[in-house]
Amino acid sequence: MILSDITLRAMIKSGELVVDPLDDQGIQPASIDLRLGEHFLKVDENDFDTIHLDRPIRYVEMSRKEIVIPPGSFLLASTMEYIKLPSDVTAFVEGRSSIGRIGLFVENAGWVDPGFEGELTLELFNANRLPIRLQAGRRICQLVFSRMDQPASAPYRGKYQGQRKPMGSRIYQDSEIG
Repeated sequence: MILSDITLRAMIKSGELVVDPLDDQGIQPASIDLRLGEHFLKVDENDFDTIHLDRPIRYVEMSRKEIVIPPGSFLLASTMEYIKLPSDVTAFVEGRSSIGRIGLFVENAGWVDPGFEGELTLELFNANRLPIRLQAGRRICQLVFSRMDQPASAPYRGKYQGQRKPMGSRIYQDSEIG
């Protein structure tokens, strides 16, 4: 069941759901808009010629209030908001329609597990033929929340728990390679 603005407001007021800092205008009828933070990562293309899934990837970290994403470029960014989900709520990250209409794809693997807390790392891809200039503090994506039929037996406690700033891939830590 998708949670309504009324339910989201009540959960935030009770502390069951955390979205901090909360922009009250960001609460939509069935979602909460999140804003772009000031921290970014890009793969350090000068460090290696191929990305391997079983090795750490080196990133270049940038902090700024404004960033330009060239055509066909990929960048990791973080949300301004720190979120904390209860063990019976999951969330879907969706790009805002207005952002998608300029050719910017926003993703974070699309899913936030119950029990997750942290700033979200967003994957940004400029599919346009022109550069796109983004400003920190602008609404960039939305979270759609859904209540599960019962709390998760093992809420998220994974390798991205508690993250601040964008976090590069930690796929090399996955158990199937060990």
